[in-house]
Amino acid sequence: MTSVLRHHRYGRALGTGAITVALLSGGTAAAFAAPTPTPSPTRTGMSTTTPSPMRTRTAPMPTRTERPRATRTETMAPRPTRTVTRGSITVSTREVSVRRGRAVAFTGRVRDVRAGTTLVLQRRVNGHWTTLRTTALVNRNGTFTIRRTFTARGTETVRVVTRDGRVQSAAIVVRVS
Repeated sequence: MTSVLRHHRYGRALGTGAITVALLSGGTAAAFAAPTPTPSPTRTGMSTTTPSPMRTRTAPMPTRTERPRATRTETMAPRPTRTVTRGSITVSTREVSVRRGRAVAFTGRVRDVRAGTTLVLQRRVNGHWTTLRTTALVNRNGTFTIRRTFTARGTETVRVVTRDGRVQSAAIVVRVS
C-alpha cells in the first residue's frame, strides 16, 4: 500500500477491504480446486471416499478481518470525541415593559452548568446577537440574577448565555418606553 493509504483511515479501510477480497477470492478458488475424493478399500469390501494425499494443500480461510496494528513509526491517533452539552438556562423577568433608565432584573435557573460559571447578557441587533457587559455568576443552588438598565426607547430582545457560548436561554422581549 502507498503511504497515503497507510496513514489515512479511509485508505486503511480500503486496503483492508482489498486484502480481504484477495484472501476470500483465493480461498474460493482453492475450494473449487479441491482434490477429488478417491475410493479406498475397507475391511468389509465397501469403499469409502478419502482425499488424495497429493492434492490436500489448500490455503486456510481467514475467519475474520483484523484491523492493521500500528508500527513503531506509525501511531494510531485516537478518534476525536464530540462533546455534547446538555445544559440549559431558563430565564424570566417580571418587567415586560419598563421606563427608560430603570433597571430590569432577569432571574433564572441553570441545569447541568457548574456553580460559579459566568453568564452574560446578549441582545439582538440587526439579526445578530451582541454580548453586553452585564454578567452574573451561577449560585450553588443553580440560580442567577442579572440586572440591566436600558437607556434607549424601543423593544429589546435579550437572552442569557454562558461565557463560552455553549448554553443559551430562550429570548425575552422587553419594551422600553
